[in-house]
Parts: sequence; structure tokens; C-alpha cells
Amino acid sequence: MKKITAYEIALSGLAAALSTSLLVLGTVTPILLFTAYLVACVALMLPLSRGSYAGYVFAFLTTGLLTLLFCGFSFLFELLPFLIFFGLHPLVNELQIKYKWKKWLAFFIKALWFDGAMYVTWRFAFGMTTVVALPEVAVVVLLLTLGTALFWLYDYTVFKARAQINALVGRLLRKK
Repeated sequence: MKKITAYEIALSGLAAALSTSLLVLGTVTPILLFTAYLVACVALMLPLSRGSYAGYVFAFLTTGLLTLLFCGFSFLFELLPFLIFFGLHPLVNELQIKYKWKKWLAFFIKALWFDGAMYVTWRFAFGMTTVVALPEVAVVVLLLTLGTALFWLYDYTVFKARAQINALVGRLLRKK
């Protein structure tokens, strides 16, 4: 078993603190919620930049629990997309690179996962509370078209952010 270094522990704690802060801000300021998902996802890449899967799991679970605690559990639906997709996506990307999955196959599977997660979010969070009643088929078609196109842009951006995070952490650790 790989020994966890002090750097990995520090990066995991920093990732959890940043992600939690961003998600709490997003849940209390709804206009920032989607931005909070994205930036919290990037923050969770910190332990992954050193190859610490245990640190990532710690940061992800801590982020979810602390965000729920700070927001009084009433914001579970706002946190749902993060818990079922955005928070797990960096790990899946890291595994895709580590195990050299074919890009097109990985994209297809992740796009279906994204579309499914957005459907679950719409169904259980926003579909119950929205005033506009959309037919089920319209939602599915919209998710499979527009959702997949937006996911392509999101996935591309997350891969670019991963490279930047890895470079930044690498530079910071070389300066020690």
C-alpha cells in the first residue's frame, strides 16, 4: 500500500476546503451554483495531481458532508448534481488517462452518464418544483442533444484544467 505523504494530505484538505466553500456559496447564491460545481470540480483535482486516489475520495466525501452540514441538509437537491456527476468526473478522467481508455468510447460513456445525471437532477430536483411543465420526451431529447454538446465543451475544459492544476502543483512542490 502506498504511503500517503504530507503533501497529499495537505492537498486533500485544501481541495475539501475550497470545494466546500464554493458549494456553500453556490447553494446560498443560486446564480453561482453551476459555477460552483465547475470550480469545485477543479479544486478536487488537487490530490489527483499527485496521484492520490485516497486523498481525492477523502476530499470528495468531506466536501459533500460539510456542504450538507453548513447548508442545513435543505440543499440536498442543489448538491445532487455535484454528488452524482461533477464531483466524480475528475476521478473518471484520471482513470481514463491512467488506463488509456479509448477517447471516443470514454466520451460516449461519460456523456451518457452526464445526460443521466442531469435527467435525475431534473426529475427529482427541478422537475418537482418548476412551474413550466415539459413533456418527458422533450426533456430527454433536449438532454441528449444540447446536454451532450455542452458536456463535450465541459469535458474538454476539465481536461485542460487538469493539465494546468498538475503543472501548478508540480511547480509549487519543486520550490520547497
